[in-house]
Amino acid sequence: MSHLLFFPPLPPPFPLPTATPPLNLDRSFAMGKPKQQVISRFFAPKPPPNPSSSSSPPPPAPSPLPKSSPKISTVVSYSPFKRRSLNLSPNTTPSKKPKPDPLPTPALNPSLHQKFLAKFLDPPSSTSSSKEKPTSSKPLYTPLEQQVLELKEKYPDVILMIEVGYRYRFFGQDADVAARVLKIFAHVDHNFLTASVPTFRLNFHVRRLVGAGYKVGVVKQTETAAIKAHGSNKLGPFTRGLSSLYTKATIEAAESMEGGGTELGIGGENTNYILCVVEKEITGQTGFEVKIGLLAVEISTGDVVHGEFSDGAMRSGLEAVVLSLSPVEILLGEPVSAGTEKLLTAYAGPTSNVRVERMSRDCFNEGGALAEVMSLYENMDDDHSKSNGHHDQMDESKERNDLHGIEGIMALPDLVVQALALTIRYLKEFGLERIICFGSSFRPFSNSVEMTLSANTLHQLEVLRNNSDGSMEGSLFQVMNNTCTSFGSRLFKQWLIHPLCDANLITSRLDAVSEILKSMSTSTVSQSEISKSDLNSVLSSVLTMLGRSPDVERGITRIFHRTAKPTEFIGVIQAILTAGKELQKLSIDKNSPLHSSLLKRLISTASSSSLISRALKLLSYLDKDAVDQGDMTNLFVSSNDQFPEVATGMIAVEMAKEKLDSLISQYRKQLGMRNLEFKTISGTSHLIELSSDMRVPSNWVKISSTKKTTRYHPPEVAKALDELLLAKEELTVVCRSTWDQLLMAFSEHYAHFKVAVQSLAALDCLFSLATLAKDKNFVRPAFVKEEEPRQIDIKGGRHPVLESVLGDGFVPNDTNLREDDEYCQIVTGPNMGGKSCYIRQVALIALMAQVGSYVPATSARLYVLDNIYTRMGASDSIQQGTSTFFEELTETSTILRNCTNKSLVIIDELGRGTSTHDGVAIAYATLYTLIKEKKCMVIFVTHYPKILDIIKEFKGEVGAYHVAFLTDEKMQRNVEEVTFLYKVIKGASDKSFGLNVARLAQLPSSCIARATHMAAKLEADLNKRINKGDEKDEFVAKYSRCKSELQVDSREEFTETFRRVVVNIMLAVGSTDPAKVSCYLKDAREVALRECFKKALV
Repeated sequence: MSHLLFFPPLPPPFPLPTATPPLNLDRSFAMGKPKQQVISRFFAPKPPPNPSSSSSPPPPAPSPLPKSSPKISTVVSYSPFKRRSLNLSPNTTPSKKPKPDPLPTPALNPSLHQKFLAKFLDPPSSTSSSKEKPTSSKPLYTPLEQQVLELKEKYPDVILMIEVGYRYRFFGQDADVAARVLKIFAHVDHNFLTASVPTFRLNFHVRRLVGAGYKVGVVKQTETAAIKAHGSNKLGPFTRGLSSLYTKATIEAAESMEGGGTELGIGGENTNYILCVVEKEITGQTGFEVKIGLLAVEISTGDVVHGEFSDGAMRSGLEAVVLSLSPVEILLGEPVSAGTEKLLTAYAGPTSNVRVERMSRDCFNEGGALAEVMSLYENMDDDHSKSNGHHDQMDESKERNDLHGIEGIMALPDLVVQALALTIRYLKEFGLERIICFGSSFRPFSNSVEMTLSANTLHQLEVLRNNSDGSMEGSLFQVMNNTCTSFGSRLFKQWLIHPLCDANLITSRLDAVSEILKSMSTSTVSQSEISKSDLNSVLSSVLTMLGRSPDVERGITRIFHRTAKPTEFIGVIQAILTAGKELQKLSIDKNSPLHSSLLKRLISTASSSSLISRALKLLSYLDKDAVDQGDMTNLFVSSNDQFPEVATGMIAVEMAKEKLDSLISQYRKQLGMRNLEFKTISGTSHLIELSSDMRVPSNWVKISSTKKTTRYHPPEVAKALDELLLAKEELTVVCRSTWDQLLMAFSEHYAHFKVAVQSLAALDCLFSLATLAKDKNFVRPAFVKEEEPRQIDIKGGRHPVLESVLGDGFVPNDTNLREDDEYCQIVTGPNMGGKSCYIRQVALIALMAQVGSYVPATSARLYVLDNIYTRMGASDSIQQGTSTFFEELTETSTILRNCTNKSLVIIDELGRGTSTHDGVAIAYATLYTLIKEKKCMVIFVTHYPKILDIIKEFKGEVGAYHVAFLTDEKMQRNVEEVTFLYKVIKGASDKSFGLNVARLAQLPSSCIARATHMAAKLEADLNKRINKGDEKDEFVAKYSRCKSELQVDSREEFTETFRRVVVNIMLAVGSTDPAKVSCYLKDAREVALRECFKKALV
């Protein structure tokens, strides 16, 4: 390092320009002082020149310093040795210097400064490199950097974490992203910005990056140091390759990534669907623009949802799918229309961390999608047969299952098949496509036995999330969900957004809930009652145990993906086994005390003897102690004949150990020491420890020593140790291969275990509904028969969410709608009086009943609805370019197109987004259509008194109601005080008391006073117009009598003039617009004067 002492003097410091904005440089400067010190020392001021050579230029350097980056990095080292070396140089200045003058010096070298900035800010390029190094056309990359460039070229859209020693490093733009998301330090190293994290924190940082919406790849070294030392790559870098790829939708199923992502919105009760959307334009269907095909896959559970439907301009159908499934990744099968892309990109906004990936489907013309799916099924079947060739019976049964699956795929609509092909192609990158071929449960998004709630209904009724901050707190799901397990919670969410439409299925669920509820509160009176009490205790213990265990639904799917670890395998299978054995205590047979057929079927499926025998067989393969210790070589039970390769490997290890241990007798004789034994010191085994003065053969290898003793490895021991190590490594390889084969063989049992887990999830949901009914004092709803008149008869109904907040302070209300009587309610009343709460509680009670839940009421008698439609609240969509009123009418249009006579329609203040006349007209026409044509159950909230006129047209079918209130003669801030009673009663309300709301909102007194004065004036004007209207009617009657007396034949011209005058006067009397009134009167005056002028001329 002596050459470092003879560098020429360094140039003076360069002040950084104020207009330097690059992000990487700012981060490098701001995130750590060391880099600032490096830069300042690199551009240290020149030493004071000698007087004799003040005018002479500095001596030329053999190689320009800025072009020799390795030497520069050595010069700016922080080691004290190098600092002392620099201090010994005769040309160096003292280590402590005053700060250099910030003003530029005459010796400023702008080109050197530009090179420095280019090195830190710009990626390496041939142009910049050629300027800095005329002798080379390309930048000089290190071997590691060459690997990084090759990997990044292969995976341009992936954040790569590259294993380098004991850390995972990020390079270039990936380092910039990692520094921002992970809050770690990034700095420039050679040609790239770089950052790193320790290897033992890999999973944590991968989850944070994935949770932020990035696609993350882990690049590991594919060779060990020993292999590299004995291979052909002795002098090159470690070979590296992409070992794992993670996204939000795939991380729960990926290797070494089980659990731990709940705080980032991944895993736990959350679903991680990946949604693929394709579409095509349609013509000839009124109200529809496109036909949409979709396929959503939950990789960690094997759930596959598919559907094809026509959608309108607002994509309300697609919005309902997105809101129901809440996908974390979206695949767009291009080309897509602007409306679809706008909706999906708005959902995947910058704050959602939802990934959107675009894939072309041009290759799927003329049946290409179906051919690709079929080829995948065939390839998967071949691979499966090869890996399980010795299981003949399993292959035959699997073949039958695959045939059934292929027939099902061929029956899917064309757009769904295209979405399936795109999804399979995408999942091939992660090696997770097998779940679609063999392990998935396909189900349509909508079917005839389930209700598919619209996006408006889910949002406006706050079914899944509240409307204030978008969280689950205060939602119907949060109030009703008492499940104990994660997989039970996911199923309960599906139940809630897809209520049943089949009366038999609803009754079956209610019967099961009733029986569990009865077992919770029954007393031990008879033997049958004791058995029912056991139902509660057994279910409670089973679900509590499952809640403390790993997520068994995701666990069995990870086993199917072959990404599970032995500890997870044992935990999942053991939990299912324990649950099955506990449920067998209920003795489900013909003499079972249980009455619910649904309970019997679920318990029987989850505790079948075949399931328990399979679980026991799988657990018998593994040694639990070895699993707990993480000992892969002793993982399998050696006495089992199922794994002959493992048994052979273990015998080889034992023989190597015996051979090694037998050598001690040889050395006892050789050294004459009867008590000589092998010793293990600091992890080194089979050492022979002798006194230091004892002579040993020259070929013995000295390992370690102390003052009194020396430890050796004789050559025979060293050779035997190598043989033992080799046998252990071979055994490890065999055990890992056998473990992979065991996971592959689990595919045979996956479907059986999946059905059992789904049964346990259903039991969890039913137990949750029973707990809800018991804790909240809900009642069982009754459903009318098909031949009976449709009705909604609720006594003492309560809002399920608000009741949990207000408790006994909530005011219940009755609702009575009948097909053969009054089936429409028009609700009026003061603002904030409880109208919206009332109509929401009716909809929620109906929804809960069809989920199979007890309801918050004294009694409820309902009919089975085919859907619930809502239109309430005011909202716009700036991103989609729609106004508040347009949103109102779009939702109304959807209701009018889709509702039937079996639907429940809830409309709140329709028409308030436009002028009074237009709003009243649209609200009136909408309500008229619902009553006259659709004949569905309607609750219509309005502040327009004119709407009540419709009661005259539909006497006995439409009723007027209002929310009761009391008014106080005392005035507060010039406003009449109102007391809300929150009780819905017969009759209409003529006031909305908007000024009272203004007082409650604490508007300024002056503003309220002016509003009060204006309201009084408008009311007086209205009364005056009403009186004038009476006068107008009298005038029209007189005109009619006069007209009958006129001689039309002789005075036709006069009659026409008179008619025009009268019409203009009538229009002026009936108009409320002053400008129009003036115009009408002016026309009447001109016509009359013209006629008078004609008479005068005559």
